[in-house]
Amino acid sequence: MSEITRIQPGPRMSQAVIYNGTVHLAGQVGTEGASVTVQTQTALAAVDALLAEAGTDKGRALTAQIWLASMDDFAEMNAVWDAWVAPGNPPARWCGEAKLATPGYLVEIMISAAV
Repeated sequence: MSEITRIQPGPRMSQAVIYNGTVHLAGQVGTEGASVTVQTQTALAAVDALLAEAGTDKGRALTAQIWLASMDDFAEMNAVWDAWVAPGNPPARWCGEAKLATPGYLVEIMISAAV
């Protein structure tokens, strides 16, 4: 049986869980109330930090799930995403609109990656 490693565990959730060679990140958000651009940049910086802590990086990303408070922000988020994603190694990705946990959050990003 493979070992489960939890990164930054809290009472409700861990920021990342590693199991069987894959790291699964919790949803990462940016600064509440900031623009979609800034929130996406901040969320992706948190993704980078968690992936590094797990011993991997965005070039090994397998999947990305992105939730936007409004699909009207799709192009603005994609401009940041396109600058961030590892050239030649984009993950499988899906994006949808959802009511996020806090009204000031405009984008939430979840990533799974090979370790």
